[in-house]
Amino acid sequence: MSDSTAPTVPLRHVLATLAYRGGKVTRDAPERFGKLSVGKGSKTAVEILTHMCDVLAWGTSWARGEQKWEQSEVQNWHVTVERFHGALADFDAVLASGTLACKPEELLQGPLADCLTHVGQIALLRRLADAPIKAENYSQAGVTIGRLGADQVPPAQEF
Repeated sequence: MSDSTAPTVPLRHVLATLAYRGGKVTRDAPERFGKLSVGKGSKTAVEILTHMCDVLAWGTSWARGEQKWEQSEVQNWHVTVERFHGALADFDAVLASGTLACKPEELLQGPLADCLTHVGQIALLRRLADAPIKAENYSQAGVTIGRLGADQVPPAQEF
């Protein structure tokens, strides 16, 4: 729908924000954290993160014009964290090409908003696991388009 990269810049920033915030909630989690369950029928942290990877892959396919959904098998926490950052990079590569097969706002209100919600759920699970993350002013965070790996800039100031 677009032959310019301009409409994808805000979406790429959302992906970088997901990498930063997602990296923060997954980094240094206790060994037991991935399997934490808060009750019958609730998803564990690793199940939520696996779902996020699937949602990002779906968003990537949607941006290419396919809308292909695949539900992945849950793996261990560390493998899934790596997969999360890889899924962000794959999505970003499509957005960086500047050619979208859908409206940018569809990706924002669908897969990207869904993943932002799930980052919050994982943050809450961290608190319930007695391993909370420190708060920070995220508007001042070192979020950079294209920086999608676990190697995020350290927080400027946590409180």
